[in-house]
Amino acid sequence: MRLIGILFLGLFPCLFAGNSDDLKVDFTLDKSHIHSKFSSAIKPVLRVPSGAVVKIETKEATDGQFTPDSTADAIGGLDMGRIHPLTGPVYVEGAQPGDVLAVTLLKIELTEWGWTAIIPGFGFLADEFKEPTLKHFAITKDGKARFNDNIELELAPFPGVIGVAPAGEEMLSTIPPRANGGNLDDPHLVEGTTVYLPVFVEGGLLSIGDPHAVQGLGEVCGTAIESPLNITYQVRLIKGGRKISEPQYETDLFYAVTGFATTIDAAARKATGFMVDYLVDEHGLDRKHAYMLCSLAGDLHIAETVDVPHMLVTMHMPKSIFKKK
Repeated sequence: MRLIGILFLGLFPCLFAGNSDDLKVDFTLDKSHIHSKFSSAIKPVLRVPSGAVVKIETKEATDGQFTPDSTADAIGGLDMGRIHPLTGPVYVEGAQPGDVLAVTLLKIELTEWGWTAIIPGFGFLADEFKEPTLKHFAITKDGKARFNDNIELELAPFPGVIGVAPAGEEMLSTIPPRANGGNLDDPHLVEGTTVYLPVFVEGGLLSIGDPHAVQGLGEVCGTAIESPLNITYQVRLIKGGRKISEPQYETDLFYAVTGFATTIDAAARKATGFMVDYLVDEHGLDRKHAYMLCSLAGDLHIAETVDVPHMLVTMHMPKSIFKKK
């Protein structure tokens, strides 16, 4: 059975609920339930059935090391071991290696404050920008942030990190993206998006964090507007579906695959290959025609360039090209 077939057969009744007041939340996790590594050895803090709607609080990326009163001097004292406090892990009943978790971001709520920074040694142009710099943002109720007197940003909040536990018990850094998801830093993962994650351990052990108020593709200086968020999501277990080896996601408008690697070229090759696989499996194309369609309608995006040793490239395929059956 295919992922798309499962999605649109009505097994996801709450996927695109528009108002948070309409959502029936089954479980909540506050920001005290956090960890900052990916490992199968981290015990779950919550156990839920497939279909559960979970509301979580997330902490900004430094785990409180930056406050609205912090200056650039705080950058030199950062404890990098506390970076990316993640809310979770959440154990999904029945999930086994080889399954897929579908995580739909139902509601993402902004808070009042955020920051962005230049951290020496980090970022795409780290060799040029060596001075620690910290900028604070007040987030307005209409979802905007003022960059300066002439520049105002329309916010599009999303979690920078969403992932499951890897197979091993090693305590892995959350900084790079991997096959289990993790630090995808993809600004398309906004409210209404469904993220598909391959399961590597029993229960999946889903965690979400690194909340961003807005970010451009690439996140070139190494930070977004880092801001706490409240996130309501629904998690569904898919058994017997199409196998995926790395995260994929979709919106009403497109289906997307992701590819991580140590270079943009290698990541782009992986993403292209994953989209060919998707078109063959889901739309019945042979590989040659799927490859040609990727060239005609697929859009490669650099999601992030800074989370060494890996970079992330995605390919989007518009749903509008496919005739409805």
